[in-house]
Amino acid sequence: MAGKGHKSGFAAIIGRPNVGKSTLINNLIGEKLSIISDKPQTTRNRIQCVLNRPDYQVVFIDTPGIHRPKNKLGEYMVRVAKNALDEVDVIIFIVDVYQGIGGGDRFIAEELRQIKTPVVLAANKIDKVGKIEEAERQAKEFQQQMEFDDMIMISAVDRTNLDRLEHTIVSYLPIGPKYYPDDMITDQPERFIAAELIREKALELLKEEVPHGIGVEIVSFKERQNKNIIDINATIYCEKKSHRGIIIGKGGKMLREIGSRARLDIEKLLGTRIYLELWVKVRKDWRDSAIDLKNLGYE
Repeated sequence: MAGKGHKSGFAAIIGRPNVGKSTLINNLIGEKLSIISDKPQTTRNRIQCVLNRPDYQVVFIDTPGIHRPKNKLGEYMVRVAKNALDEVDVIIFIVDVYQGIGGGDRFIAEELRQIKTPVVLAANKIDKVGKIEEAERQAKEFQQQMEFDDMIMISAVDRTNLDRLEHTIVSYLPIGPKYYPDDMITDQPERFIAAELIREKALELLKEEVPHGIGVEIVSFKERQNKNIIDINATIYCEKKSHRGIIIGKGGKMLREIGSRARLDIEKLLGTRIYLELWVKVRKDWRDSAIDLKNLGYE
């Protein structure tokens, strides 16, 4: 039970694709819950991750990057990201100061003008910046121009100023009870996290065009009787027959590598041995099919 003066609330993490949202959440929580890739639009669903401290509980909402959608999946992702903004106590808007603040950031900033929720600008990737003073000047100018409530220079990768960001977030939370028990760090089921980890490994290993058309469905997830092993059967969906061949690879080599890397991360997350079986199927234009999107968990 939370003590007197305990704070709790919800914080949305938003920003362009590939600015470091999932890396930030994973390093704040201390567990790998959101998948990471150098390819844009990696996060597709809204994922709630819980940070528990003695005096406060922060429920972070990792959202897909806000972008101009090209298909129904893209529309779904943007809708998820925008809807999250109406339900939170504070918004953390991440920008990439290494690449520079650009049109995509300004597009999101204009969307935020219509929202009353406090916004903290997190200027990320300072570990890559040559001239930190110039990056800070640019971020401060952007903050003042868009009238954000706070601005903090951070590196999500090496955790620079993450403690300061955490305390700033907490300052915007109301006094309240714990929404989740201490041992709960995400609202997503294990099946969902397993599917996301498989997709992450595909993103890591495959060429640029292929990963955007990939979806992963967990067909079965069963614990063996009297044995500390979970059997997972998963299907990787792609949109083209040529992509299926790339995902499988010569003699099945690529698919085995995806499975091997995913199995290690899933075992680490679940704390048990995993037997992972992967299949690859073609589902043409699934990203523009409302039925396929629903079946793959994008509702």
